Amino acid sequence: MTAAAQSTPPHRPDTRSEHWLDTRPRLVVASAFMLFLELALIRWTGSNIVHLSYFTNFVLLGSFLGIGLGFLRVGRTDRPPYYSPIALAALVAVILLFPVTVDRHTEGVLYWTSLSAGGPPPWLILPVVFVAAAVVLMGPAELVGRCFPELDRLEAYRYDLVGSLTGIGLFTALSFLGAPPVVWGAIAALAYAVLLRPHGLWPRVALAVPSLVVVGALAVETLTAGALWSPYYKVTHSRFEQEGVPVMDIQVNGIPHQRAVPAVNRLEWERQYALPYERAAGGRLDDVLIVGAGSGTDVAIALSKGAKRVDAVEIDPRLRELGGAHHPDRPYADPRVTTHITDGRAFLEQTAKRYDLILFALPDSLTLVSGASSLRLESYLFTREAMEAAREHLKPGGAFSMYNYYRESWLVDRLASTVQAAFGHKPCVDVVSTAGQQAVITAGVTERAQSCGAEWAGATAATPPPSGDDRPFLYLKDRTIPQIYVVTLLLILIVSLLAVRVVAGPYRRMRPYADLFLLGVAFLLLETKSVTGFALLFGTTWVVNAIVFAGVLVAVLAAVEVTRRFRTPSLPVMYGVLLAGLALAWLVPDSWLLGLPVPARAVVAVVVAFLPIFAANVVFAKRFADSADGTTAFGANLLGAMVGGCLEYLALVIGYQALLAVAGLLYLGAFALLPRTARVA
Repeated sequence: MTAAAQSTPPHRPDTRSEHWLDTRPRLVVASAFMLFLELALIRWTGSNIVHLSYFTNFVLLGSFLGIGLGFLRVGRTDRPPYYSPIALAALVAVILLFPVTVDRHTEGVLYWTSLSAGGPPPWLILPVVFVAAAVVLMGPAELVGRCFPELDRLEAYRYDLVGSLTGIGLFTALSFLGAPPVVWGAIAALAYAVLLRPHGLWPRVALAVPSLVVVGALAVETLTAGALWSPYYKVTHSRFEQEGVPVMDIQVNGIPHQRAVPAVNRLEWERQYALPYERAAGGRLDDVLIVGAGSGTDVAIALSKGAKRVDAVEIDPRLRELGGAHHPDRPYADPRVTTHITDGRAFLEQTAKRYDLILFALPDSLTLVSGASSLRLESYLFTREAMEAAREHLKPGGAFSMYNYYRESWLVDRLASTVQAAFGHKPCVDVVSTAGQQAVITAGVTERAQSCGAEWAGATAATPPPSGDDRPFLYLKDRTIPQIYVVTLLLILIVSLLAVRVVAGPYRRMRPYADLFLLGVAFLLLETKSVTGFALLFGTTWVVNAIVFAGVLVAVLAAVEVTRRFRTPSLPVMYGVLLAGLALAWLVPDSWLLGLPVPARAVVAVVVAFLPIFAANVVFAKRFADSADGTTAFGANLLGAMVGGCLEYLALVIGYQALLAVAGLLYLGAFALLPRTARVA
């Protein structure tokens, strides 16, 4: 059977709608809007509801549910989905009227840092956001799904992928430009107008009123908050004087984050900033590296201590801009300072320079890498491998130091034992204040290169072992999934099961596509492993994240094009290629990849990561091409992706590498459920 014959179902009724846009451009626009809206919801809700800064895939799961339901709803009604803009307006209004912060005493993976609780409790606001995200995304998905019966299976999937890439590209460009959410809202309103084509008074009102609410509310937020929108946060700042000292206070996503204060005053007010220089016995400061340079106070202190050259690494460009413009000491204007806008671990892995002092200066991102469960922007900074990388970049007699408000004594001991494991001797540990566990941990490249005030007692039996690159969960004390996650995910699955039954009807509609459901589950795990792997290899920056997601879509599109244009091997053979690709990814360790030069690392990482993704999507494309009901098959696959999003949390227990084994088992299950007629296709 040729690829062309595979992509043509035996009978396709004429379902072409009378839309002013032809099917193909309409499908591209709808798909682009669907992905753009998903990314915008993740970013904007997380900036106003602190819970979602740590539950980014909570909105992602709601989006997957809504997209799956939208596809399953195709054919059950011809009415335009005006419920989507109405739900979006309601969600925006609720979030702006009832913003949420949480207290800093929650333990586990949820490592909160705001000072007090406010707004609706999490048990109320999180379900509201989850359901609202599902309803909002269901509308664009329904519009996408209505295009599928009008085209050949793989041609429709092809244009869906082109649209998705367009949506990622548009949102990435807006992130680069620092566009505020009012721009996102205006784009959403325009997309709704283009796709829904309202005719008559009430349809126009049903579209116009929610659009005005969304754009107006986001415009008010933009004008009143005075926020800068970085690729990671909503950044607000205020300037005032404290005891006659100029201070710039910076908040991100509504959480107090840092203060820009003159170096002399910071050293006077908080002893932790001086201790790294006292504990480093070498005393030389020819070259200093500061990771987490932020608005510049740590840089100003290093300069005041006599540093001759300072490499200031900061992941967020907006925080660096604020420091450059408003820090009282103007440290970034000093010719001795070189700024690097990148991830600290990535900088360590890519530079050959050595330093007299390396500082991890309160790196605390307060947010997660989008699309990857429980991986914070700084997670790979606090692993044993990261501390070893820091040691390798010290000059003879050099020292490494880190300080923060660690909040828990076991966390101080865990970090100290991680440093001990990396450096081969006990570090200096200074607990400056037990309130908030304000502590400084310093280690010389040798024991003689450090000068401790008192000997650290050492780790106890209750101290968790050092975290590693495979499980970089510093704030997770035990190898377990916190109860709040378990309960939340179970509730999500229950709600999803009920929603599928109500919206799509009996489950028997999807029964023939159980293998496609498992393909969706496994693919999401594969995508998660790719995102976290590239974050380790090249940095947790938004640019790397965007490139990886775009790369996944390009690999999927390539698989579709190959399947459309060429005769591909049978499904059993492609499953064999897929499993071989998973085995290769399992056998190639990240530690080996980190040892390669960056160009070679990029080539090998792309081959290792995208080979199984390509093979998995050839399998999906071949199976999808012969499905009798394309929208139901696609919906089942998307709902599988939602379940895969829940299974991501297994990484908290088994690590990210083991997700490959779980994905392999799921792919074997999908092969076992493959219809006999499809095995020879």
